[in-house]
Amino acid sequence: MLANSIRGNAFRLFSLGSWLLSYRSIIAGRVIEGRSPAGGREVTRLDTGWRFWHSFENPDGISYDQLKAYILPCANDFIADPSNHYQRPTSEPNITVQYADGQFDDSSWETVRVPHDWAIQGPFYVGDDVPVGGGMGRLPVQGVGWYRRTITVKAGDTDKQVYLDIDGAMSYAIVWLNGKLVGGWPYGYNSFRLDLTPYLAIGKDNQLAIRLDNPTESSRWYPGGGLYRNVWLTKVDKTHVGQSGTYITSEAVPSSSAALNLVVSVENKADIARNISISTDVFKLDTETGEIGAKVAGFPRVSTQVLPGQRVDSNSSTIVKNPQLWGVWPSQTPNMHIAVTKLYDSESAKVIDTYETRFGIRTFVQDPDKGLLVNGEHVRIQGVNQHHDLGAIGAAFNARATERQLEILREMGVNAIRTSHNPPTPELLDMLDRKGFLVFDEIFDCWEIEKNPNDFHLIFSDWHEADLRAFMRRDRNHPSIYLWSVGNEVGEQHTDLDGTAVARGLVNIAHEEEPTRPVTASMNFAKPNMTFPTVFDVLSLNYQGEGIRYMPAYSQLTGTTTPPLYDAFKSAFPDKMIESSETASALSTRGTYIFPVTSVTSAPVNDTSGGNSTSMQVSAYELYSSDFGVSADTVFAAQDQHPFVAGEFVWSGFDYIGEPTPYYSARSSYSGIVDLAGFPKDRFYLYQSRWRPDLQFAYILPHWNWPDRQGKVTPVHVFSSADEAELFLNGKSQGRLVKAQYVYRFRWDDVVYAPGELHVVTYKNGKVWAEATVQTVGSAAGLSLKADRSSISADGEDLAYITAEVVDSKGRVVPYATNEITFDVSGGELVATDNGDPSDLVAFPSKQRKAFSGLALAIVRAKAGKQGVITVRASGASLKAGRVTIKAV
Repeated sequence: MLANSIRGNAFRLFSLGSWLLSYRSIIAGRVIEGRSPAGGREVTRLDTGWRFWHSFENPDGISYDQLKAYILPCANDFIADPSNHYQRPTSEPNITVQYADGQFDDSSWETVRVPHDWAIQGPFYVGDDVPVGGGMGRLPVQGVGWYRRTITVKAGDTDKQVYLDIDGAMSYAIVWLNGKLVGGWPYGYNSFRLDLTPYLAIGKDNQLAIRLDNPTESSRWYPGGGLYRNVWLTKVDKTHVGQSGTYITSEAVPSSSAALNLVVSVENKADIARNISISTDVFKLDTETGEIGAKVAGFPRVSTQVLPGQRVDSNSSTIVKNPQLWGVWPSQTPNMHIAVTKLYDSESAKVIDTYETRFGIRTFVQDPDKGLLVNGEHVRIQGVNQHHDLGAIGAAFNARATERQLEILREMGVNAIRTSHNPPTPELLDMLDRKGFLVFDEIFDCWEIEKNPNDFHLIFSDWHEADLRAFMRRDRNHPSIYLWSVGNEVGEQHTDLDGTAVARGLVNIAHEEEPTRPVTASMNFAKPNMTFPTVFDVLSLNYQGEGIRYMPAYSQLTGTTTPPLYDAFKSAFPDKMIESSETASALSTRGTYIFPVTSVTSAPVNDTSGGNSTSMQVSAYELYSSDFGVSADTVFAAQDQHPFVAGEFVWSGFDYIGEPTPYYSARSSYSGIVDLAGFPKDRFYLYQSRWRPDLQFAYILPHWNWPDRQGKVTPVHVFSSADEAELFLNGKSQGRLVKAQYVYRFRWDDVVYAPGELHVVTYKNGKVWAEATVQTVGSAAGLSLKADRSSISADGEDLAYITAEVVDSKGRVVPYATNEITFDVSGGELVATDNGDPSDLVAFPSKQRKAFSGLALAIVRAKAGKQGVITVRASGASLKAGRVTIKAV
């Protein structure tokens, strides 16, 4: 073990850092290979040169169970008790694998670039009797996929150890090299390493083949399919810093200094003992450029001997004077440091390995009464849950797509991300470190009890320890992570002592691996009087704090009813911090309004309450929720009445593919504050008014084009952090309202519709705060295009997001427009289109896309290596065409 378990209140104070896997240089949110530090280590990104083929049926007769004995030994480095290690069979499997053979002709296979999601191009499955339904996104994720490419190892690499590092492969990955079975890893979200050295032909082309197998009914959301995260080839000296081989913590951080502790894990794969010395220096790190700055400290050099086949952990400590602390946006600055570790051969004095570790110095205190303190300052958790897909480009990691999501969320006021419900891609954590977000880092959605017939429960008993330890070692140096989560709404909540025993086993593993941070699991059923919550250091509640199906509007629903439980959990666990890891699950489709409007603050969606099952739309008055959820307003009130609650993670930040509650004939969710295309829903501005109270704005809903509602009551709501507001319709006051305590919007529910202009004037502390206007607009006349950036990189990966607006003759967005738009791109490539409508089953790569509530989206990239001007044109019947240009540089 790198550290011993600690007990009690020690979890309340800690600080640690962030790491840089395989020496990737992160610049402006993109992973740049080629900055391998001098001295024994070479890392190459394997992004191009791949051939891919997919079959819905099993084309080779292979299964994970058939080769399980050869795969399980890959977990041994992450199994603490050597007596539980797996032994690989002495003979190779008696199977013929034509797709792994170097002589196999793959010239007819598709050429792809990794990361790659084989399912995202569709088409969508339509109807009920389909292989993949709404829960998994109606896309063809199922089947077997094969990836092949060659790798070359130079003659001078004879004395090197060569590893394949895969950040994520969906799923049941099995790897061959030169026709020989190397190993694999079944859990599609975890990163893993395989040693290719025994199977290499030095100085020659080596055939790499990777098989992936995605079952149906294996996920509650869209998992994607394929090598959907980055793949790396790492060459190192036989004696080197091991996988995730550094661990930096800080015992205390007074204002004048920080005491750093470092563990360096050194592996010796040579057949002789090696005498080495280990030197580590600490530098400032520029988070924008990735450049290393001034040295701020050095660890004492440590000498040690590493026997053949042995791993040695070296411990050392140092002091950083006047440290620049990592902190949470916006009140703090996310300062970062980098530790550069060098291994020296004691006989030759040459550097044989160099390893960089990014980290941050900060303190977290989980206070049961005050909530989360960061560097001594109270920081309320303003978080969202995020699934891993990136909308229309799917699960394949893309730096710009990820960065765009974070930019939109930050604009709303988000300061925390929950990685629902699986290990994230490493680059996301790098971005969150740099941008100053908090992270609730989660690994499992289920344990032994299934949620779907083919989900993780099938391999939990074999893999939970290895998966958990590998996940925590990979992520432990990230300063943004304040909490580990070992489960989400697991079925074991219902099994009392048996479930508690499983939970305790996972918590014990987590404490052994990383004792400086607390451990939790999100609970939607376990109650304060049950044993299940007792094993966790922080209590994370899903919906139970506000109550489930408890309000009068929900009384007719079937299912478990839970009263509000914040007070009960506080009474039962007065010494534990309480937070809400899922709140709201409010539902809406952007820009759609359904009448009549409920008079209460929260109501469930159905055909008589904010929903339309025919159009598969949900009213954007933002008062409606899933059966188990509540409106945002209700959550705000409950948390304000319980100030000991540390904050919330809203379900969800963005809409995501799959899980389309309440209409499972659709493709994507309704719960996002931002739709799948990245367009904010009205709810965005409700959260912004709460999370950014100093931002002067007012937001009016609905739009004001209702020709069929002439003379009918059409409620008008306004979101603002102001405390008073007066609404005018065509210059006539509709009344001046004062926000009461625990009220978070202004409501004029008796406004009678007449075309023209709505205008609101808001006040704060008696002074005008902000004004806003909504007008009745004309009919659709043209298209207006806007790019999110004026230039992008010509690397074939960077993306430009083009918003198409359907406008009237005065250039105003027509908020009800559904015109079909055709996108054409010259000088670049159209990647995908979208509109944010969960019911739109047109495949994402289509160049035709209907506008939804007046908007559509085109995603564009440059061709790799081709600089110049990219022109995007949009056209539609009876509409003036739109055009925008961006530069590829």
